[in-house]
Amino acid sequence: MHASFVPEERVILVDIDEASLSSFGPWPWPRARLAELVEHLIGTYSARAVALDLVFPEPADHEGDARLAMLAQHGPVVLAQAFDYATRPVALRVGRLGQGSPVATPEAVAAQGFIANHAGLAEASHVSNIGVIPDPDGTLRRLPVITAFEGQHYPTLSLSLTRVAQVAPRLPDEQTGLTRIPYARTWDSYTVIPAANVLHGQAPADLLKGKLVIIGSSSLGLSDRVSTPLDPLTSGMLVHAAMTSHWLDLQQGTAPAQWPGKAIAVIFAIVATLLLMYCLSRLSAVMNACLLGGLFVGWIGLAYLIAPHDPVFSPTGPLAVLLFLMAIAVPVHWQLSQRRSRRLLGTLKQYVATAVVDELLRLDLKDPLAPRHLHVTTLIADMEGYTTHVEALHMDHAAALTRDFLGCLTRPVLECRGTLDKFTGDGLVAFWGAPLPVDDHADLALDAAQGIVREVRRFNDARETLGLSRLRVRIGIESGVAMAGDFGSASRSIYTAVGDSVNTASRLESIAKNMPHDVIIGAGTAVLAKRHALAYLGEVTLRGKEKPTRLYTLEEPT
Repeated sequence: MHASFVPEERVILVDIDEASLSSFGPWPWPRARLAELVEHLIGTYSARAVALDLVFPEPADHEGDARLAMLAQHGPVVLAQAFDYATRPVALRVGRLGQGSPVATPEAVAAQGFIANHAGLAEASHVSNIGVIPDPDGTLRRLPVITAFEGQHYPTLSLSLTRVAQVAPRLPDEQTGLTRIPYARTWDSYTVIPAANVLHGQAPADLLKGKLVIIGSSSLGLSDRVSTPLDPLTSGMLVHAAMTSHWLDLQQGTAPAQWPGKAIAVIFAIVATLLLMYCLSRLSAVMNACLLGGLFVGWIGLAYLIAPHDPVFSPTGPLAVLLFLMAIAVPVHWQLSQRRSRRLLGTLKQYVATAVVDELLRLDLKDPLAPRHLHVTTLIADMEGYTTHVEALHMDHAAALTRDFLGCLTRPVLECRGTLDKFTGDGLVAFWGAPLPVDDHADLALDAAQGIVREVRRFNDARETLGLSRLRVRIGIESGVAMAGDFGSASRSIYTAVGDSVNTASRLESIAKNMPHDVIIGAGTAVLAKRHALAYLGEVTLRGKEKPTRLYTLEEPT
């Protein structure tokens, strides 16, 4: 909100607050005391005009009512009545309406019922309306400036007050209906004087002389509270004060310049539609979503600037257009783009880290799954003694153990941007360097191995607290050239890597059961590793190999 902190010196609020109720007794006060309050304001303090944000549907003390009626007939005093705009089975008809204006106002808001003052006050010269119409969310943003009821037209309290003071602006028809309230000042900008101070003659005379005064109450006991954009519990008289300030600004020519809000909204909607029609087929779905988000933010900012300059402005038109484009155009474009990448996603998203899939889509390669010779690092891991661990378990417990253990293996692989080739019952095969070539594929595999060992260690600690035996993971890692791609038949295919280095990794995982180390690393990975210190274990001739293979393990604690 464009709420200014500059003090409002033309409008004074006299508040029947908790202190005043404590000083003069609980509500309702005798009418004589209210008449005395008005007399003090008009006579002693020379207020220019006084409006009561209070309704008196029942007569009280005869003398007080007579004094109040006399003031309302002959003084610059505005009495209030509250119109009801809701359709009810039985329309409200409380009190007797004062005399309105027979002059028709085209944009006047029709009321269905009313709560008015009692008959003794019905002859007041100036009557107004304090009924309001909150928005569906309960917040009061608009006010019926002129209300029509049974051929009579009644101004809102603030407009009636400025008319009595002879400072009312000349209003165009579009501002006489349900009009946006310009909350141009913070509530702290208004001077609020307790009613008790006026009755005791303790109010500063210079603050009240020649001013427009609204009498109301901030006491929670009087239940005159509404939700506004500035405060969810706003005293009703503050809303009327905001409108009074607006009428004075219009009359004095200090209100914000009038802008054609509707025209700006139409132009924005047309430009946004044309821009999106041009961009939707040229940009990615993500970029189009960002563009729509930028248009949303841009329109909200523009509407923020327009609102003070057009009292009937509504920002919903362009928002509806943008929502339509987002609901229709973007999903259509997204679907088209998904068709182009469905084969890629269908094969990889269960096996490859999300970041790798995103990068493949971003690169928009013609056929990223075609078999190619690539430098890869393969990691093979499984549980030692799986059969021994699960043979005595119920099927459900065996399945849970397998699922939890595979989770310990899978999470580090995907976190390190690995490609999950396949599960091997109690283990898995993963590789780095395909489908996207990466320079540090060896180190990424070693990072994943460290992560697996940590995950299994935490899993074992949890099992020990339950009195269960610890599990051991065996990991083999080797690097080299492999053929990676989409292999299989027309009915079923899988993205995998085949080659000597893959076979070597499998052999290294197997011999780990005869060694005190969980991670066994081949010479190919040892040559490429840059970020990890490795310990040399010696040479072993692996099955299917003619020459000995140099073995390593991770030197740092894992």
